[in-house]
Amino acid sequence: MSMGKEFKDFIAKGNVMDLAVAVIIGAAFGAIVTSLVNNILMPIVGMVMGGVNFSGLSVNIGSAHIMYGAFIQSIINFLIIAFCVFMIVKFVNKVTKRGASGPAPQAVADATLQKTEVKEIEVLEEIRDLLRR
Repeated sequence: MSMGKEFKDFIAKGNVMDLAVAVIIGAAFGAIVTSLVNNILMPIVGMVMGGVNFSGLSVNIGSAHIMYGAFIQSIINFLIIAFCVFMIVKFVNKVTKRGASGPAPQAVADATLQKTEVKEIEVLEEIRDLLRR
């Protein structure tokens, strides 16, 4: 098999396409959450903390300008993003679990078919027994 054909088969697989879509959607979702954090939540957090703007906090040590406020901002952003993702996953799991409650239609059909087969076998056994007499 040529490398070109192998690559084409690899790209055409559903998993690769699903992953590509997930990365694109994830990037778009990341932009939304970043905007939520930077434009809505962080001003509220700063107001609650007494008007502190974390991103402006820094200290000079010699010629080094250490911006520890940006680091604090990044940690808070991460925690908020992680919480948002957690809530979304929890919601999706809840919806998925609700949709999955009860047996699958195929399982119900199989159980009905098995009951019908058992009844047919019982009827056939009764006919056999009657014919033996």
